[in-house]
Amino acid sequence: MFKAIHKQLIIFAFFSLLSSNLMAENNVDHKIAVLVNEEVITSYDIIQRLKLTSLIQGININNQNNQLLLNNTVDELIQEKVKIEKINEYKIKVEDNEYLEYETNFLRRKNIEQSQFFLLLEKNNINYVEFKNLLLIDLSWGKLISGLFYRLTSVTDLEINEIISKNPSISSAQAENLVIQRQLDLQSSKLLRDIMNEATIEYR
Repeated sequence: MFKAIHKQLIIFAFFSLLSSNLMAENNVDHKIAVLVNEEVITSYDIIQRLKLTSLIQGININNQNNQLLLNNTVDELIQEKVKIEKINEYKIKVEDNEYLEYETNFLRRKNIEQSQFFLLLEKNNINYVEFKNLLLIDLSWGKLISGLFYRLTSVTDLEINEIISKNPSISSAQAENLVIQRQLDLQSSKLLRDIMNEATIEYR
């Protein structure tokens, strides 16, 4: 059962400051904004992630979208907290070379030049650790889901042929991987929903 205490619209004490100056996180105290199973999310965490997301996605934060982006950011951070608990439960490890490859591929998929991106992080007072943690959690969660559910996946010729008929340039192996990834994504969503339902979430 989902045990959210004092859940309201995601409007915190620092929201007025966000509205007036979204890029001035140095002026925001590290106040507790949310507790997730006693794990803390601070106002500083939220603003760091909000700025990082806007940078990665190329979104300009303004008075029209800041509350929606804020809510989405808080939801994302809450989900990460429960993911971390499950990742730690299964002792999922990521080697340095795995992470570096994942980071390189992530930026390449986003068409972001690495050195320029790091300069933008510095310019916008975004801690690199925030970016690294975002990717580490994503990579670790993917490893967890594969470890738990990959053996349960199955692919039929009908599914492969259906994908190829819609995308003739795709090989059989690529089509098979797409089918498997779809199944893993469904299992990921179900597991996340289950652990979110069991979480105790308190908005401060």
